[in-house]
Amino acid sequence: MNHYTTASFSPAQSVGYQLTKARNLIIAEMDMALKDLRITSRQVGILVAMQRGTAATPVELARMLSINAGLMTRMLDKLEAKALLTRSRSMDDRRVVNLVLTRKGHEVAAEIPNLAPKVLDGRLKRFTKAEFEELDRLLQKFIGE
Repeated sequence: MNHYTTASFSPAQSVGYQLTKARNLIIAEMDMALKDLRITSRQVGILVAMQRGTAATPVELARMLSINAGLMTRMLDKLEAKALLTRSRSMDDRRVVNLVLTRKGHEVAAEIPNLAPKVLDGRLKRFTKAEFEELDRLLQKFIGE
């Protein structure tokens, strides 16, 4: 089924535009909430994934977060400069870089669940429980999961 036609298509009315606008709103609000932690919303996924043990290498993180290797390297450089993580080469395979959160990294990661839900709930405050569940279902369907 086609939902757009050449005649009816308007970029500002497209799903892509609306998803991008929604993402940008969340990023701006999340960045404000994370300001005191001195991290950005883009860095949240890295810290949380490492804290939860779901990723421990740049390749795993890049795949999980859908980030290219170059951007991942730059983000890890910034987190390492803030003393939130360390990198070391694997003794078994020198091509593999292992990542470990520092004590400070664990402390910052532990604060994220105190801040992120407030930002998201603020954006979702006009949604009923059923609407939220439907939005989640539709987004999962949209991204193919």
